[in-house]
Parts: sequence; C-alpha cells; structure tokens
Amino acid sequence: MPLKKDKHAGLTESFHKKKIVYSGAVDFRADTVTLPNGRKATRAFMSHPGAVAVLPVLDDGRIVFVRQYRYPVAEATLEIPAGKLNSISDKPLKRVKAELKEETGYTAASIKPLISFWPTTAFSNEVLYIYTASGLRGGTQQNLDEDEFVNVEILPFEKAWELVKKGGIRDAKTIIALQAWKIKLMENK
Repeated sequence: MPLKKDKHAGLTESFHKKKIVYSGAVDFRADTVTLPNGRKATRAFMSHPGAVAVLPVLDDGRIVFVRQYRYPVAEATLEIPAGKLNSISDKPLKRVKAELKEETGYTAASIKPLISFWPTTAFSNEVLYIYTASGLRGGTQQNLDEDEFVNVEILPFEKAWELVKKGGIRDAKTIIALQAWKIKLMENK
C-alpha cells in the first residue's frame, strides 16, 4: 500500500486567536492555537514580511560582500547584500535589485533565484529569498539609507569559503548562499 503524503504529518495546530504584542518593522505575536490533542497553547513568534539577499558575482568569479556593524551581535559582519521586504506584497526580485544597487552601487544584467528558506521556523515566519547577480556594472556609487553605514569588500570565492570555515563569516544567509553557490558550481562541472 503506498504511503499517504501529508505535509503536516498529522501535526497541524489550528489558529484560534491572534494577539499582537509589538508592532513595528516586524510584529511580535502571541497566538492561541488548538493542538492536535484539542488543548490550547500559545505560540509566540515574529511575523515578518520576508527578506531578500543577493550573491553578486563579478565576471572573474569574485564575490561582492558588504561589511556593516550589527548591533545585536556587537560586531561588524561580512555579509552578502540583503534587505527586508517592505510588506508581504513587496516583490522579492524588485527588492533584491534595489538592495544590490543601494548597498554596493552595482546593477546586474542577470539576477536568478539561488535558494529560499525559513531562517528560524521556531519563532518566525520569515522567508529569505537568495539570488545570484551576474553581469555586474557600476559599483561606484552606493545609495544607502540614512541609518546605513556599509563598506563594500570584494573577495575571491575561495577566500570567502576559507573565512566561513575559520569562523570569519558567521552570518547564516551568507553561509547558505556560499554553500548553495559551491554546490551549483560543482553540479555544472
């Protein structure tokens, strides 16, 4: 007998009541749900419109990164350019083009999806869409938001990969993008 395909595996929790605890750039909610056994429980999470990131690849294979201070970890981190969607109706492709230009000054002849994922399913509904950008032009004039201070750094892929292995790059989206790119390069050999 074939296995019945159930993406919820009988573990569905049904929505009962929504409570917004904080509303701002993202919302923090404490929803009441009904568990599979009929009991009620609270699920606290961050309601997030989603985000985009881009792995900009120069014609010679080097990668364009940004370094910026991240207050929550009290460190200047090396990352790929990224940004939050303005709303759930914001288009990821449009946003990623804007973030690439704003943070690096580059525009791209080609932008393609690389991978998308949920960064933290335990406490957020955020989806992060990662793209690759090639055929890069410009790179001279950033257009940063008034509260953004970002340095552009260009590294060969191999150097970036070494930084991942040695703990010099610890940003999850950047590590995932580099891993996905490495897999893609290996598959194309």
